[in-house]
This record gives sequence, structure tokens and C-alpha cells, in this order.
Amino acid sequence: MSQTYTGGCHCGRVRFRVTADLAKVAECNCSICTKKGFLHLIVARQQFELLSGDGELLCYRFNTGTAKHLFCKNCGIHAFYVPRSDPDKIDVNVRCLDNVDVAALEPQPFDGRNWEEAMAGPVPWR
Repeated sequence: MSQTYTGGCHCGRVRFRVTADLAKVAECNCSICTKKGFLHLIVARQQFELLSGDGELLCYRFNTGTAKHLFCKNCGIHAFYVPRSDPDKIDVNVRCLDNVDVAALEPQPFDGRNWEEAMAGPVPWR
């Protein structure tokens, strides 16, 4: 069931609101997601609203350059980004949502180390 959540970075300069279903959380094992500890919640752009901090965001791109890995230039937290899998959507880091017990969630695994093969099969957020 979809609910509306707020979230943001560590320093509080980047804040957002998202409406989503936490049953669709995924955990990717690729190198960048593992290092960031990112728990994925991919939503349509109309389900996401940046409340503050647009000027506080920097972008990191690698590999195909499709994904826009956004992070706060002040505290370095990656609260959301534009994913390679769905560049028309926003991928929110569930760990950055306010008052969400991530230990109570059951993220679906995604094999990002073998991205092309994984995308050909069932994808947790679709």
C-alpha cells in the first residue's frame, strides 16, 4: 500500500517527499550500491517532490553515464538518484526516509553485478 514519506540527507539541506509502497524495496549487490548501502525504492517522477536543496546536489556518473548518482555536496549522502534501469524515474534510498524501520523491511534482491542478465528477468520494482 502506498504511503507518503519525507526524507533527506544527513545535514538536512536536501529534503524530499515521496509516495510509494515499501513492499517494493530492492537491494542491489553491485559495487556502488553495496558501498553506499543503498536500499532502492524506484518511483515515477510524479510520486517524488524535491522540497529543498536542488542547489546542494552534485552528480556522479560512470559506465554508460545514464544513471545520475546525486549526492549532497555538504554531507555526501546519496538520498536519491536517477537510475540506469529507469531513467524516467527516481530511485529513493529508503535508508534516508524519516521514521522508517529498515530492519522491518524485506528487500527483494537484485543482481546488479550481472546487470544485463538481471534486467532480462523479473525486476523487483516493476
